[in-house]
Order: sequence, then C-alpha cells, then structure tokens
Amino acid sequence: MKFGVYTLLTAESIRPDVLARAAEERGFDSLFIAEHSHIPVRRETPWQGGAELPDAYHRTLAPFPALAAAAVASTTLLLGTAIALLPQRDPIHTAKEVATLDVLSGGRVILGVGAGWNREEMRNHGVDPRTRGARMDEQLAAMKTIWTEDEPEFHGDHVDFDPIHLWPKPVRRPHPPVYIGGESPAAIARVVRHGDGWLPRAATPPSEIRRVAGLLAERGRPDVPITLCGLGADARAVEELAGAGVERVGLALPTAPEPDALRTLDDLAAFTSRLR
Repeated sequence: MKFGVYTLLTAESIRPDVLARAAEERGFDSLFIAEHSHIPVRRETPWQGGAELPDAYHRTLAPFPALAAAAVASTTLLLGTAIALLPQRDPIHTAKEVATLDVLSGGRVILGVGAGWNREEMRNHGVDPRTRGARMDEQLAAMKTIWTEDEPEFHGDHVDFDPIHLWPKPVRRPHPPVYIGGESPAAIARVVRHGDGWLPRAATPPSEIRRVAGLLAERGRPDVPITLCGLGADARAVEELAGAGVERVGLALPTAPEPDALRTLDDLAAFTSRLR
C-alpha cells in the first residue's frame, strides 16, 4: 500500500510548499488537493459529507499554482488533484496548466477529475448540470489530443476548436495519468473510456471497490490503479482497502495552520510506519 496526503489548502492553512517538503521527508509518496472555484452564497445542492459545508471549502487555493509551489519544494512527491472540477474549466487553459505543472515538476502530475456536485457553482460558470458528464467526456478527449498532437483540433457538441499550436507538451508520455473520480455508473463508464486510474471517495466500501474492479476487468480494463483519498488513520480500513485492490490511500489532513498541520502529519507518518 502506498500512502499520500489529501487536504484542502487555504490562505490560512499550511503553505503547499511547506506541506510538500514535510510530506516527502516523512515518506509520503503523494499530495492530493481539492478544488472549488467558489461557493455560492445561496446554495441548494446538499454537500455529500452530509453536514454543514466546512469553511475550508469556501477558501480553497487554486490547485495548479498551489501544486507548482509544492513541486518546487519537493523532488519525488507526486502532485495530484482530488478532484479538479473539469466541467467548470476551459479545456485549452486546463491542458496548458497541467502540462506546465508536469514540465516544472519533472513529470510528477496525477490529474484527478470529477463532474462535481455543487450545481449552483456549475451554473455560475455557465455550465448546465444536466450536461456536465457529456461535457467532461469531450473535455478529456480534447485535452489528450492537445497533449499528444502538434496541431490538435477537436469538434464536439461542447468543445469545438480548429487546429491549434499549444506547448509545452507534458513530460509524462503520452500524458499525465488521468484518474476519474466518482462511483456512479456514469463515472465508472468514464474510467473505462478515458481513465488511467480510479479515484473513489473515502466512504466507498471495499465491497463496492471489488465490484467495480470486477466490472472494469469485464470491460477490458483489469489493471486500472485505484487511489482513495480522504481516509482517516484507520488500520482496519486500510487493510480492507488493500485487500480490495486499492493501490494508494491519501490520508486526510485537516485544514490547519502550519504548526497544527505538521503535528498531525507526524501522527499520520507514525501511523503509516506501523503498517509497513
């Protein structure tokens, strides 16, 4: 089992460069951070966590500049999004940002993407929540075209552009691995079509992970790596997830100022050392 760190970073929390350096020194292999462009003041969509939306969700740093700071402060740490809200993003800008981060980090990017849950947030970006899945499918196909071709073009219902020049191309070939977030049938179908990995939520039970892994195998994707983010320090849960085929767990680091975050990181590192 590989262990990473998953957190929401804000201007009040530990800095991404400080966290990346500390995580790498303590033997974690990856850092995953969440994204929200904003949180609408008036919101009807319930948070999947089931309770009041934590304040950190209102204050998250933009993921790719934050991960660029993390890249400069580390040498081997994998740099991931869990998740980038792709339907709310322009695919050309996002392809360039991801490729730039991959170049600056020496090929250490994992792009975790998802369709998103906050319908009011999507609408503020001009995105119809009902079409976000179809939009995301086209965005993924278009971005891979941009990363792998010198004169890419794409023509779809939601993404449409004539041949362009866009550099840099990613260091990782053919492109940084794209991990698909979510457990819905549409998300699993997206893993089959577009995913280099699967990124289920922490609450996903091992039985469901086994079921999906079997389904992926039936559809010709038997070796899709699985990373699960947001789990607490629960040895039994880690053991069960490993038995279900999870390759990596991104352990939850609460959003906190540097001294508190480093103390918690020490506790998480001690927890992982007991499992190795």
